[in-house]
Amino acid sequence: MDERVIGRSGQRASVVGLGTWQLGADWGDVDEKEALSVLQAAVESGVTFFDTADVYGDGRSEQTIATFLRGRPELDIFVATKMGRRVDQIPENYVLDNFRAWNDRSRRNLGVDRLDLVQLHCPPTPVYSTDEVFDALDTLVEEERIAHYGVSVETCEEALTAIARPGVASVQIILNPFRMKPLREVLPAAREAGVGIIARVPLASGLLSGKYTKDTVFPANDHRTYNRHGESFDQGETFSGVDYESGVEAAVEFAALAPGGFTPAQLALRWIIQQPGVTTVIPGARSPEQARANAAAAALPDLSDETLAAIQDLYDRRIKDQVENRW
Repeated sequence: MDERVIGRSGQRASVVGLGTWQLGADWGDVDEKEALSVLQAAVESGVTFFDTADVYGDGRSEQTIATFLRGRPELDIFVATKMGRRVDQIPENYVLDNFRAWNDRSRRNLGVDRLDLVQLHCPPTPVYSTDEVFDALDTLVEEERIAHYGVSVETCEEALTAIARPGVASVQIILNPFRMKPLREVLPAAREAGVGIIARVPLASGLLSGKYTKDTVFPANDHRTYNRHGESFDQGETFSGVDYESGVEAAVEFAALAPGGFTPAQLALRWIIQQPGVTTVIPGARSPEQARANAAAAALPDLSDETLAAIQDLYDRRIKDQVENRW
């Protein structure tokens, strides 16, 4: 699989990575054997980038990755984790002593001396403008607790603030055919600054897979049930902030745009891969089959100008007014 450089880090990541939120929590019950099978299928398909977080299953996702990589020294996998969501979301918690404690816990969970990439995990907006926060992150690099740092953001404005910081290697942001606003300013600014872009929620929590109907019922412990209106965390993380019923209707139209040989999910992933400035896209997977199908999007041909225009038209007509004023 093709690889791209993760911004200022100089490290490389497969253009399709693996998001591992599903392997920790918030997507229904998780079977460890199945989780390990997903990781194996992804690696066999050419994936070299795993994205996780200390809050996914309260460390379970990190520990599962460690279990998988233990005994596989031949694998060259870049693991990005995140920190900050296990405490009250107030700027005062984003200080060096907490960073050290959080990083030490993640290092234990992942079984490594130094973390490849640590991202602030969608912290309160003022954190992105606080010099002391980035001084603390620089200290973690100097102490060799982490190799590089980045941020995960909710809004384009947060992304632009972070990109201006000289030590930020990457910005993780929601980007998909139902969330196009980052294309206008964020991706060009990242390219200019040499900052990597990690595209998350690429399938709009599964909407863009075309598998759901208005009658689909998700488990009670799935965020697509309990966070549909932002009850537990930012609403934009669930279905990209799109109203579920209208999103299902738009997804039907989106699926009809898939060229021959593409699934709707692969259409969404291929669209993201083609956007200038994207480093890697990190779909999650609940099964080995999903992991393989997602990775296969990297080898599909570029979408035609006609298909790209049709996707843009769909977004403009059905989605844009729902999401652009918030994120």
